Amino acid sequence: MIAQQVEIPAADGSIDALLVRPDTTEALPGVIQLTDVLGLRQAFADLATRIAEGGYVVLTPNIFYRTAKPPVFDFEPDFPSERAMNRLRELTGPLTPDAMVRDSSAYVDVLAAQPRVSRGPMGVVGFCFTGQFALRMAAARPDRIAAVASFHGGRLVTDSDVSPHLVLPGVKARLYFGHAADDQSMPAGAIEQLGLALQAWGGSYENETYDGARHGWMIPGGKAYHPEQAERGFAKLTALLDGTLRSPAGT
Repeated sequence: MIAQQVEIPAADGSIDALLVRPDTTEALPGVIQLTDVLGLRQAFADLATRIAEGGYVVLTPNIFYRTAKPPVFDFEPDFPSERAMNRLRELTGPLTPDAMVRDSSAYVDVLAAQPRVSRGPMGVVGFCFTGQFALRMAAARPDRIAAVASFHGGRLVTDSDVSPHLVLPGVKARLYFGHAADDQSMPAGAIEQLGLALQAWGGSYENETYDGARHGWMIPGGKAYHPEQAERGFAKLTALLDGTLRSPAGT
């Protein structure tokens, strides 16, 4: 594997990112990995490497570049302590839906420009807060994003007029949503609402809950990490990427 730091020019500043790819001259599909609210760290470098080992070029940007470089927490966050929540608001506040759309094109364009990335469709995977980011990216760049996975994504359905699920009409990608059980950020009622919205959308999707898995179960080293369910989730991600990005038609 080859891992390198890259800088991405964007409308709101320069974005630091990690790029991981196999040591090959072959052009491979691109995948954008969006971190959870704790930001870019070793766990996500390891996940990027694992995805890349399947034959992908993986870009993991510092989504909080407007506020800080990694590590974005200089203390051990203890949610929902006031200190941790204040820092979380500092990090996520600038990432408005419009900002996500602007960043989406920057990520897609820089990954597409890499010499070892194929010209075909790309995938994106989001965790926690960035499940909605991944969905918005698919709507913003339907020309390139053909596969979207969201694991323990929060607030995918809200009462707001900018609720993430409202972008579905603009999405052409194949979608996968893996939900945590008893997740306050995405309770059973919201999961059901998302399912109804997906049915109305009419595209290809899966929308399922992982029994016994708490919010954050996919992230190695985290307090909620669930090895068995994480392996199941990674198998779902692999199937999504392989079945979408490697098919002859790219769909």
